[in-house]
Amino acid sequence: MNTTTLKGEAQDLGGNVKEGIGKAIGDKQIENEGVADQIIGNAKQVAGAAKDAIANPGPVIDKATGFAKARPYATAALVGVIGLAIANTLRGK
Repeated sequence: MNTTTLKGEAQDLGGNVKEGIGKAIGDKQIENEGVADQIIGNAKQVAGAAKDAIANPGPVIDKATGFAKARPYATAALVGVIGLAIANTLRGK
């Protein structure tokens, strides 16, 4: 877990509290700010998870290698389909 994820969790929690306060006192502006903070906090959490995945690709590569060894024909078909999709995209279809 990196700092981006932690900041996102903190902002999400703060937004949740702010939304609750806004509801309790009947202030729509504070309530809406809380919802916005929660959305931004969730986005930061997703960005942090992506950073972690990029920083440590080992488990993903290990799973892909295991899949390719266990199912070579399915892997070849998958690579072919992805290749066709990329080719069609580049040709503009």
